[in-house]
Amino acid sequence: MITMPKNLTLPNGSKVKPTFSKAELERRLNRLRQHMAEQQIDAVLFTSYHNINYYSDFVYCRFGRDYGLVVTQEGYTTITANIDGGQPYRRNQLGDNLIYTDWHKDNFYHSVMQLIGGRARVGVEYDHLTLQNQQKLQAALPGAELVDIGIATMKMRMLKSAEEIELIRQGARIADVGGAAIRDAIAVGVPEYEVALAGTQAMVREIARTFPHGELMDTWVWFQSGINTDGAHNPVTSRKVQAGDILSLNTFPMIAGYYTALERTLFAEHASDRHLELWEINCKVHRRGLELIRPGARCCDIAAELNEIFAQHDVLQYRTFGYGHSFGTLSHYYGREAGLELREDIDTVLEPGMVVSMEPMLMIPEGRPGAGGYREHDILVVGEGGAENITRFPFGPEYNIVRG
Repeated sequence: MITMPKNLTLPNGSKVKPTFSKAELERRLNRLRQHMAEQQIDAVLFTSYHNINYYSDFVYCRFGRDYGLVVTQEGYTTITANIDGGQPYRRNQLGDNLIYTDWHKDNFYHSVMQLIGGRARVGVEYDHLTLQNQQKLQAALPGAELVDIGIATMKMRMLKSAEEIELIRQGARIADVGGAAIRDAIAVGVPEYEVALAGTQAMVREIARTFPHGELMDTWVWFQSGINTDGAHNPVTSRKVQAGDILSLNTFPMIAGYYTALERTLFAEHASDRHLELWEINCKVHRRGLELIRPGARCCDIAAELNEIFAQHDVLQYRTFGYGHSFGTLSHYYGREAGLELREDIDTVLEPGMVVSMEPMLMIPEGRPGAGGYREHDILVVGEGGAENITRFPFGPEYNIVRG
């Protein structure tokens, strides 16, 4: 019988230039360790994309495998699959990387046990840990008490550092670059995917120019036309743009796992009177929302006031989701800072250092006058005396009726 290792180390090559400075990564780690000490947590096992990226500058590619980051007061180690080679080691700026192999079942948990075994109180992410994996983890750490670390780390991530805000600012600028490329590509008869490709290519090239040391991954565009605008996250199709179509432009440059976005309503060639009326209502809400984002404002109060505007125009029933959300290390398939969303059930008070969107949306069902989805989206950085809108792409009928 061949005997193969359960785990190994592979320091293949030198550490790469990080997204953030060493001081910034140490700041995050020190804040986490302070929380651990206050809560008497002996070790933390992160398993989510967002927290592993936030604390190590490594975005993993799961493909059905488990990944982790173990933090103690003394150590700091990412746990990655052998299929990734030395890339996780090169990205992890502050600590070690332990690779688990596929030669035995559950080698990931063997590695966890090797790094954490004997600790009495272990922090885990309840919102990311499946029931099956929780059972495996408890079996690997018999006697350990598992406590939630997910909410505490979410609150830490909600307040952005100066370095994070600068990266988000660049992301917003690059989203505008993609938006301009999309607007130039729109024409009657052009399929959605061709328009989307123009925006994606423009953004990837600009990310590469701005961050030549970075990895290029996951930047994308959702460009929707006609009935396909009814869902904010509807995928690109081969439907061709038709004259009079309502259009939805959505650009998403991804820089080191950090998400930014631009979303705009447009029309091809012309818009009906009812379409224009509904578009103006949504823009009215958007403008007021931009004014309401400021330090000291509660998320639920912002939502309540904007609801009143929609209700006055008898369209509140067509609102499809909350009015905005936080930014940071998240994507369309991972991450959420759920405590910072502009919804009726969120009472978080906005503070300097928070970054949020304003993005009202109305969706009128097919067959009714003005049918389609209307959505505008800007990114705002909350400061001491107000909020700075870092989105520059214009919105509204004056700018976004695209005529060939």
